[in-house]
Amino acid sequence: MAAVKRKDPALYTLTAGSIAGAIEATITYPTEFVKTQLQLQDGTKGAARKGVPAPKGPIDILVTTVRTQGVSAVYRGLSAMVIGNTAKAGVRFFAFDQFKDLLKDSEGKTTGARSVLAGLGAGMTEALLVVTPSETIKTKLIHDGNLAKPQYKGLVHGVQSIVKAEGLGGIYRGVVPVMARQGANSAVRFGVYSTLNDFVKSRLEPGSKMPATYTFGIGAIAGIITVYTTMPLDVVKTKMQGLNARQLYSGVFDCGWKVFKNEGVLSFWSGATPRLARLSMSGGIVFSIYESTMTVLRRIDDDSNPIRT
Repeated sequence: MAAVKRKDPALYTLTAGSIAGAIEATITYPTEFVKTQLQLQDGTKGAARKGVPAPKGPIDILVTTVRTQGVSAVYRGLSAMVIGNTAKAGVRFFAFDQFKDLLKDSEGKTTGARSVLAGLGAGMTEALLVVTPSETIKTKLIHDGNLAKPQYKGLVHGVQSIVKAEGLGGIYRGVVPVMARQGANSAVRFGVYSTLNDFVKSRLEPGSKMPATYTFGIGAIAGIITVYTTMPLDVVKTKMQGLNARQLYSGVFDCGWKVFKNEGVLSFWSGATPRLARLSMSGGIVFSIYESTMTVLRRIDDDSNPIRT
């Protein structure tokens, strides 16, 4: 008897990635909130002398926010992040899998360099389809919460207000730096992860399963390397998505130049500490949950569709 046809594995990739993204966003969101607050501060040289509060550090921002606004305040914008991260991670893993298949060599293998290219393609795909609108909305919601009289009453009202004031282009603010950042993020993360994953697997006993702690550790290392190599793109992206970006910057390069001129080169790594905390955890959480979910889905498929000869 012919073997039962299996489900499209691409569906597994999309599902596992989406689940991993939703869980990761919920767990790590406070670090994303603090990172965004750091990047939205006025870091202009001499700002404090002009009556503008001096830039604060990540711990001070977190403690002050909780003390003055309550714990729930550090989850402002979470709904946009979870929705966006769920779709983003699903698209990312799905797109990476598709690009990787296209880039396989004649022996059906994907080299480290080709994994980087596949990651670049996946990152730019997710940026265009999901990340730019979700990140723009999240950033504006966080920025709005800093105002004496916030204008957005929640996610839905915020989106409606942004679109009404700026059109659909308002939720695609900063699309160029987002595509650059996500492309670089995924290229570095998937490149490092694939290389380390293959290296570790080659050292394991044939047929043995990689421990979850190994997967988490490899993902965390990939996240750490990703932070420092792509941080400048993340800073420009956040600046371009702030409430007053249209008045401050004429474009991506103008934004980058003004940040450099007014705030100094180190400002391009503003928010690196909370982003490091998030992406190191994120890398470990996402890849661990993704691999575990894929294992469960394959087992369910094996049980429901036994192969018969």
